[in-house]
Amino acid sequence: MLPFRFIHAADLHLDSPFAGMSGLTDRVRKYLQQSTFIALDRMVQLAVREKVDFVVISGDVYDSSNTSLRAQLRFMEALEMLDREHIPVFIIHGNHDPLDSPRLAVTLPPLVHVFGPVPESVTVVRRIDGQEVAVITGMSYPTSKVKENISLRYNKQATASELFHIGLLHANVDGNQEHETYAPCSKKDLNAGGYHYWALGHIHSRRTLQESPYIVYPGNIQGRNIRETGPKGCYLVDVDETGAVAMDFRELDTVRWFDMEVSIGGCRHPEDLRLNVERLLADISESYTTGFSMVRIRITGRGSIHRELEDGFILEDLLIDLRRKVDNQAGTVGFAGCVWVESFCLSSGAEIQLETLLQEDSFIGELLRLAEAELAGDIRSENVIGHALRPLMDQPEIRLLLTGLTREEQREWLRRAMELTVLLLLDDQEAGGASA
Repeated sequence: MLPFRFIHAADLHLDSPFAGMSGLTDRVRKYLQQSTFIALDRMVQLAVREKVDFVVISGDVYDSSNTSLRAQLRFMEALEMLDREHIPVFIIHGNHDPLDSPRLAVTLPPLVHVFGPVPESVTVVRRIDGQEVAVITGMSYPTSKVKENISLRYNKQATASELFHIGLLHANVDGNQEHETYAPCSKKDLNAGGYHYWALGHIHSRRTLQESPYIVYPGNIQGRNIRETGPKGCYLVDVDETGAVAMDFRELDTVRWFDMEVSIGGCRHPEDLRLNVERLLADISESYTTGFSMVRIRITGRGSIHRELEDGFILEDLLIDLRRKVDNQAGTVGFAGCVWVESFCLSSGAEIQLETLLQEDSFIGELLRLAEAELAGDIRSENVIGHALRPLMDQPEIRLLLTGLTREEQREWLRRAMELTVLLLLDDQEAGGASA
């Protein structure tokens, strides 16, 4: 077996609209919308710089079946650049960009191969000497809804080759709950295929499910929302003469997402919280000096300022001021090192002895125990949340809002309601005691 090198990338989601984000300035929104293209350009530069023998892209090149003209033209530009450098590219399409999506009728560069709706195999050669080094097998989604286990169609033995075998597959392995279950399969299914390296796509978090054979998700090349935190990029993969694999993750993103916490514990005034937030933002900026950071800040802990945060507009005013400063900074010195606060999430509580109240044989104690059981998942949501929300379901607008809530959002609403109810009951008790 001859040594060779390739790039494994997936889930480019070119021209992602970054929908659902509020409060963005025109400057920041434009930068976000360019980020997937910048990541693509960086991948091309990496391929050229590292002299790879080929590139594989494991699905979801585009963000939706209604592919923008801009995304198609930018991708063609990248493919043409790789072709000029004599770097072949092998592509499968996934659930976001299936083969039946309307797209421009273009002639692909000679060294680009797009796999069709049934598995097919292609032999690839080393650029330096033209010798055969690997067999790549893949298939694209014919439509967006591929619910069958298409991995069972892959058959290494059909190629009758002793070369290194790579399987390109856009699939959900072992029922990952973070993404929809398209092309569901198991590691057992993939092991049975006889491949040396499964180049997967669809799951946006980077993970190596297994090393013998390699079953690898590189994640997407650019994070697009708060659920896609941390560095994003692709794998630079080296295969030596024994068939041993060495993977080197390379960052491609220019916008990075963070989900962080700031505690109100010890904060006597809102100004103390502001200083803590600014210290966190400075730490994030220092940790990612070359790119633009987007952070959701969860306000946690218990403290005397919680009621001010709950009742007033402190966090809203702070958010507006922090965003104003970042927009000005980006306009003067650029986006590198800037940190934009995507939102504040108030998860703090007042200074109450929650553990003591939980043990009380009282109405408040019983209410807290019921809420804690629901938060812990010990009882069915229909018993508490569903029952409480049922009277509101007669209103179409409210019903639309409530049915769109995730389980996490429901739990956060319940937690906030629990905190507020306990405070009101305690205040009522104190008022009653004072009047007596």
